[in-house]
Amino acid sequence: MAAMINADVLDVVEATVNLGADPTKARGWWLGEIARLANEKELPASELPITPNDVADIVSLISAGELTDKLARQVVEAVINGEGRPREVIEKRGLKVVSDDSALMAAIEKAIAAQPDVAEKVRNGHVPAAGALIGAVMKETKGQADAAKVRELLLKHLGQG
Repeated sequence: MAAMINADVLDVVEATVNLGADPTKARGWWLGEIARLANEKELPASELPITPNDVADIVSLISAGELTDKLARQVVEAVINGEGRPREVIEKRGLKVVSDDSALMAAIEKAIAAQPDVAEKVRNGHVPAAGALIGAVMKETKGQADAAKVRELLLKHLGQG
């Protein structure tokens, strides 16, 4: 059974790659999140209402920094649930990555104010403690912040960047 399911996925992975998607990422989406959702619905992945074109689009949006993996999972699920094509879902749900420095700095300031002890540890060179502050910023931005950019701005702000 698994071999048959994988055989049907090979075709959609190949079609996704032919549309310009990175082979590893295309395979990862089809065999990961999409396969999981297919199992929940007890359908072959190729029968779900998500196309190689949709997956190639999602992969390119992640590469461009317009979607995080977490946001992309929401987009995949919404497409499968019939909410539209990826860009329609992003627009309807407002799923944009927050990468604007001023918006990120406001969330960083709030996280520092809420956890001054953690901020002090980071200022004193204990960089791993920054994870708690980054987590607070991600929560504040509903997971829509670019985590790498948050880390960079946070460490710079606390004198460690």
